[in-house]
Amino acid sequence: MSHPERAAAFTQDAERTTWHDETLWFVRQKRDRAAYALPEFQQLRQLASDIKEHTLSRLDEYLEQFERQAQANGVRVHWAADAQEHNRIVLGLIQQAGATSIVKSKSMLTEECHLNPYLIQHGIDVVDTDLGERIVQLRGEAPSHLVLPAIHLKKEDVGETFHQHLGTPKGEQDPQNLTEAARQHLRAKFLIGQVAITGVNFAVAETGAVVVCTNEGNADLGVNLARVHIACMGLEKLIPRTADLGVFTRLLARSATGQPVTTYTSHFARPAEGREMHVVIVDNGRTRQLGRPDFRNSLKCIRCGACMNTCPVYRRSGGHSYDFTVPGPIGAILSPNIDLHQHRSLPFASTLCGSCTDVCPVKIDIHTQLYKWRQLIGQQGELPAGKKWGMKLLSRVLARPEVYRAGGKLAREGLRLLPHALTHAPAFNPWAKARELPEPPHQSFRDWYQQTVNERMSE
Repeated sequence: MSHPERAAAFTQDAERTTWHDETLWFVRQKRDRAAYALPEFQQLRQLASDIKEHTLSRLDEYLEQFERQAQANGVRVHWAADAQEHNRIVLGLIQQAGATSIVKSKSMLTEECHLNPYLIQHGIDVVDTDLGERIVQLRGEAPSHLVLPAIHLKKEDVGETFHQHLGTPKGEQDPQNLTEAARQHLRAKFLIGQVAITGVNFAVAETGAVVVCTNEGNADLGVNLARVHIACMGLEKLIPRTADLGVFTRLLARSATGQPVTTYTSHFARPAEGREMHVVIVDNGRTRQLGRPDFRNSLKCIRCGACMNTCPVYRRSGGHSYDFTVPGPIGAILSPNIDLHQHRSLPFASTLCGSCTDVCPVKIDIHTQLYKWRQLIGQQGELPAGKKWGMKLLSRVLARPEVYRAGGKLAREGLRLLPHALTHAPAFNPWAKARELPEPPHQSFRDWYQQTVNERMSE
């Protein structure tokens, strides 16, 4: 299914669509207030973009430096070319530890690699410990947002899910009670978790440490209770120095949720005595994106979700309509790099208003890249047949003024003479789903202009 088809299913529930739209706009407003309260916010954005630009230009050197420092700290570093290799490495480490139960904090990379179903298929009990992630995991759904994975759900949905899976009272909707039920449920899982898997928000080449940012402390609890810690990171997560970290932590939470800083910003540099720490560095198409001059800036992304909160298309169509781990505008420029054919509709899921670029904390030119992907999709012959032949026909009409004038006249007469039910039928006129066509004019602008000139010349 294409994005428009999946979006159409989401928008059938008008009440939920409106609520989703308003909730995400509220988060966008929180972001604005947090940004405007910081006089140097725009300078921080530029500095963060420059640091990322520098890092990407010397990525090979910083990756090698990170590996050397991490190994010197007693951390084992693994390299994965793609999602399949990443999953095999993680499974091997779990089996090597003799574990059958793991706890996992929020990690969009493991979602990208579809790690959960892979481990479950091999007999491993996987528990997502982020509250939103656990909710969607219990429901058998994918996250619909980078930062707010269950934003598409209402408290009634969560109450019903917890009633089915956690045994809470039927009809329970109080957020505090539901949160407490989740806390008690997860605490038991933490205690039996033998391996903890985390994502990585930032990796510091200078020290070989990884930094994980959470608001719930679940990453810290999992890592400190389990004997083995596996940190999974995309190779673009690197920054050169610890001194650079403050730039990004000041931008990340403000852009994501409107907070000054995340509640927990945890540094993991070395394993505790008697324990293991592993870092799995994953490519999975990132070097291919790095080699595309028009799209390499997308690797600057720090996964804050700000572009989603501001995007009018994402807010009204929902994250699942993108059918990609990273939805929204940033996902629409990352996904064609992974599979151009499968995700060819996503760069068109945008008004190109530029709001995503305006709020991006690392100044990725998102709307420009969306436009460039559209051009590339056309050049690769991946446009839908109707759009491809429609554009070819339109280009021929626009290239021949006499045909254009005749077509305009025919359309005006048709709109006046044909039955209203036909001209406004969604099958023939998709705009009619939400709009009324204006009354057709009796003459074209060209005819009106020529008539006006003639009348003035005759005066």
